[in-house]
Amino acid sequence: MTATARIREIPYNYTSFSDREIIIRVLGEPMWELINELRGSRRTGHSARMLFEVLGDMWVVQRNPYLQDDLLENNKRLNLLIKALHHRLDQIESRAKGAPAESSADNTSQQALELAALTRVAIRRFESWFPQQNVLRKKIFARLKKITRKDNICFDGLARVSHVTDASDWRVEYPVVVVNPDSESEIQKIVAACEELELAIIPRGGGTGYTGGAVPLTDNCAVINTEKLDALGEVVLRNIPGVEQAVPTIHCEVGVVTRRVSERAEAAGYVFAVDPTSQEA
Repeated sequence: MTATARIREIPYNYTSFSDREIIIRVLGEPMWELINELRGSRRTGHSARMLFEVLGDMWVVQRNPYLQDDLLENNKRLNLLIKALHHRLDQIESRAKGAPAESSADNTSQQALELAALTRVAIRRFESWFPQQNVLRKKIFARLKKITRKDNICFDGLARVSHVTDASDWRVEYPVVVVNPDSESEIQKIVAACEELELAIIPRGGGTGYTGGAVPLTDNCAVINTEKLDALGEVVLRNIPGVEQAVPTIHCEVGVVTRRVSERAEAAGYVFAVDPTSQEA
C-alpha cells in the first residue's frame, strides 16, 4: 500500500491557496511541473522540500500584515530572515553541484539549480518590497494628511486584515492603506490623490457584500471606508422629472444603515420598501 501524498507541503500556509497556486505566484507556472519532477526524484526530493521551506517562509510574511509590520520596523530581523533564506538555497545548490554524474537524460540536478536561481530572484524581490513599501507609505501619508485627519490614514495590520475580504471571504490582495474619511467633501480629494499616487481604489461600506466587490485585486490598492459617512436628513416632498406629484425623499450619506432610513420614513407616515434582510447593513 503506497503512502498517501501530502496535499500541502509548503509550511505555514494557513490560506486557501494551494501549493500550486503559491508556486505560480512566486516563481511562475512552468516551475510547478519542474518542482513536481524534483519532488519525485530520490536525489532531489530533499532539495524540493527545502525549497518549499523557503517559499513557506516568504509566503507567511506576504500573507500576514502583522509580520510585515514587524519586519518593516525591525531591519535587523528582516536581514536575519533574508540571510536564512539564502542559506537554504546555498545548501540546495551545493547538493545539486555535488551530485554524481548520471546519464544525460537525468538532468534533475540542473533543474534544481535552475529552480534555486529563480527562487533567489524571488527572495531579492521579496526583500526589496520592504524599503519600497516604506517609501510608498510615506508618500501616501504625506499626500492624504493634507485632506483628512492623520488617524484616518491606516497602514497597520488590523486595518489591512479587516479590509482584505468582505462577506464573500475572497482574499486576493491586501490593501496598502485604508482611509476613513470624516465627510463626503473629502472623498473627491482622496480619490484624486489616490489616482496621482497610482493606487487602485476600492470603495467600501459595511463589507457585507457576497460578490467580492470590496476585495482588493492588486497589491497597491487603497480602500476608502465610508462607514463614518452617516448623515441622515428628514423626509421631504420633492418634484422630480417624469412624476406629476411631489414624492417623499430623504437624503442619506452612504454609511447610513438601512434600518435608520426605514424608521425615519415610518415616523413621517411612509414605508421604505426594501428587502428586510438588508435592514441592519
